Amino acid sequence: MQKTIFITGASSGLGKAAAKLFQASGWKVIATMRKPEQENDLKELPNVTVVQLDVTDTEEIKNTISNILKSDSVDVVLNNAGYGLIGPLEAFTDEQIQTQVQTNLFGVINVTRAFVSYFRERKSGTFINITSTFGLLGYPTCSIYNAAKFAVDGFSEGLAYELAQFGVKVKVVAPGGMHTDFAGRSLQGGMHEAYGQLVAKVSEGYSDEQVASYTKAEDVAKIIYDAATDDKEQLRYIAGNDAVELYKERLELSPEGQFEKIRPQFIF
Repeated sequence: MQKTIFITGASSGLGKAAAKLFQASGWKVIATMRKPEQENDLKELPNVTVVQLDVTDTEEIKNTISNILKSDSVDVVLNNAGYGLIGPLEAFTDEQIQTQVQTNLFGVINVTRAFVSYFRERKSGTFINITSTFGLLGYPTCSIYNAAKFAVDGFSEGLAYELAQFGVKVKVVAPGGMHTDFAGRSLQGGMHEAYGQLVAKVSEGYSDEQVASYTKAEDVAKIIYDAATDDKEQLRYIAGNDAVELYKERLELSPEGQFEKIRPQFIF
């Protein structure tokens, strides 16, 4: 029987790569995005339905998902929509902070909430929430992004306990650096003169050589596919060599130990 996946943020990057992989693997794909009128590739593929959805609009989430569930069954929900907000805390406006949290955290919560009773009543279904390496460990210039992504990780773990009794799975995929447009249109930031040295130091980690070593979105999509189909109770899937190395270090040193290792690099 053909299965269906519902994906947020499917217009580009990881969301689009996942949509193409699931479609090629025989799934039906409901690919949602803010501006479907600008999407061409996915519209040409069989068994892919492109739907308008802004994950910051709570009412639109409720109405869109309610309408979808009237005519379609959904087996997996991939909460992928999000973007980066990079810079020191003092550089951000209230609006920047609120929009970051509204998109990266409340978008996940509200899409999930719209599907929970449906999965619970069916006694099956899987939520896959995209966090980040920076949803597992903090890093300078990422404090607000960290806040949202750490929250998604905690939300997912707590929810996994709640839904286990109903046969519903919750999984987290935490990618490291990826070859996507995240560093382009999906990245926003701010600058404050007091943090010039810090930002310069952090920027060393985003050199051309470093970026060249990042994982391809298509490879992370394969890990998402594994999470959707492996039938394991596993909660976290770490995606990308850099992410695996950092998370392994965190487990070996302890979070406090890793903090003590990284912190001196940013004291000037």
